[in-house]
Amino acid sequence: MNKIEHIGIAVKSFATAIPLFEQLLNTTCYKQESVDSEHVNTAFFQQGPNKIELLESTTPDGVIAKYIEKKGEGIHHIAFDVDDIHAEMERLKAAGFQLLNETPKKGADNKLVCFLHPKGTNGVLIELCQEIR
Repeated sequence: MNKIEHIGIAVKSFATAIPLFEQLLNTTCYKQESVDSEHVNTAFFQQGPNKIELLESTTPDGVIAKYIEKKGEGIHHIAFDVDDIHAEMERLKAAGFQLLNETPKKGADNKLVCFLHPKGTNGVLIELCQEIR
């Protein structure tokens, strides 16, 4: 793993969350994107070398809506940049980590992604991200 790629934050509504984070971070949202397969809208902020991704559910039964219903708004996941997502997935699976998907999925921001089950990572949902080349 190279670095933290971004921190994902679950929010109920972009209408209130985007202006709040623009004011908080003193920067504008540079990109919004829908990931239809996951029923989620994403909004990205860059602050120096760090990125924040806001996640808004597009359906009442989407994974983000369910997360907010159970835990409330807040940090949803930490994403790490990797050079070879397939090799990293194999390494982590061999080490006993549970992958939430057996093959990488296309995610937001031109990335291939895979999530690790939080039960094996001290309650933290971990996302692996590789830039699609």
